[in-house]
Amino acid sequence: MDSGNTAWLLASSALVCLMIPGIAFFYGGMVGSRRILNMMLMCFGGASLVAVLWVLYGYSAAFGNSLTGAGLLGNPAEFFGLSDLLVEDPDSSLPLALFAAFQLMFACVTTALVAGAAAGRMKFGAWMLFAGLWATLVYFPVAHWVFAFSSDDGSVTGGWIANQLGAIDFAGGTAVHLNAGVAALALALVLGRSKGWPHAHGKPHSRPLVLLGAGLLWVGWYGFNAGSALSAGHAAAVVFLNTAVAAAAGLLGWMLMDRLRLGTSSSLGAASGLISALVAITPACGAVSPLGALAIGLLAGLVCSLAIEWKFRLGYDDSLDVVGVHAVGGLLGTLLIGLFATDAAPNGVSGLFYGGGFELLGIQALAAAAVLVYSFAVTWVLAKVLAMTIGLRIPEESELQGIDMAAHAESAYLNDEDPVDLGARP
Repeated sequence: MDSGNTAWLLASSALVCLMIPGIAFFYGGMVGSRRILNMMLMCFGGASLVAVLWVLYGYSAAFGNSLTGAGLLGNPAEFFGLSDLLVEDPDSSLPLALFAAFQLMFACVTTALVAGAAAGRMKFGAWMLFAGLWATLVYFPVAHWVFAFSSDDGSVTGGWIANQLGAIDFAGGTAVHLNAGVAALALALVLGRSKGWPHAHGKPHSRPLVLLGAGLLWVGWYGFNAGSALSAGHAAAVVFLNTAVAAAAGLLGWMLMDRLRLGTSSSLGAASGLISALVAITPACGAVSPLGALAIGLLAGLVCSLAIEWKFRLGYDDSLDVVGVHAVGGLLGTLLIGLFATDAAPNGVSGLFYGGGFELLGIQALAAAAVLVYSFAVTWVLAKVLAMTIGLRIPEESELQGIDMAAHAESAYLNDEDPVDLGARP
């Protein structure tokens, strides 16, 4: 075992775990004060359920030997219970248990991202059931496509996007962000709009919480991207640098667009620009130069700031902008690899602007299209089935009053309208 690489991946796993409360604070600050507990618990609850499923069959489905060698799904029973990972593999430079833990955090983060589409109007029990089924039917297979690499000796067959197609996705632009963003769109369409949307739609109740969440995500993203190098070496250093500069460019780009369009730059816009750039650089962080990272981050801030307006024109309720930031940002970053990739970067391939022609752009587009279509179709069918059986929406009265009391019998803040329950536990 390489102790340096092991230490780096341990730290990176903790950083990715930090993104879960980061998402909870980011989303929680964006909703009304009587929706924040539900929003945060959807993030924590969904992530926790996925962790249990990961031990049972999720890791196997994502990283097990591909069934029939087709590259579509790992064998769900291969590592059941993860007991096999207790034995040290003499041929691996990293503990397999640590790799499983690192990838577990990706699964948890991706599921938590989808929760933003259901803000304030979905039954908590229905969300938990949806989260488990969605991870099983969508995330685990797509993670196998993108993240599971075949072994050098041919004894293990990985996913078709990573191996047969050869698309580049360093840390999850397709498997995580495009996947979650498109799933959020499908879920939002089945759920329908919030009561009174968009005119009576509540504004973010705590912009400081939004900035806090964005800050935690910014820090955690270094583990997300640089940790995906799986070693504490040159590749991780380049990815770390690219992630840092892209994030800064995205923040400035969104603020600039707000200034040009609205005459002011907002804290919410700055936080959204930061996240959109981090989303876009995620697949490209190992394929581009720092100048390329700046360009991708800036373009993400500009494009995603415009994309969030689509929900008003097209009429879907994506109050937390999961579609505009994660779906659009993930798609943009995946495609821009085909333009900005340079063979001097760790991935070692060139895009159109560096003499590589259009081939890489076509490969990236095919990978993105496959994830987009699969995620949207399966998520829509899953949500539709749950809507017709157990029901997804909370009662209208509970939605108007705020979901926190109805779903959890708790309020985040005491005010004149909230009775003080002296018998409640602290």
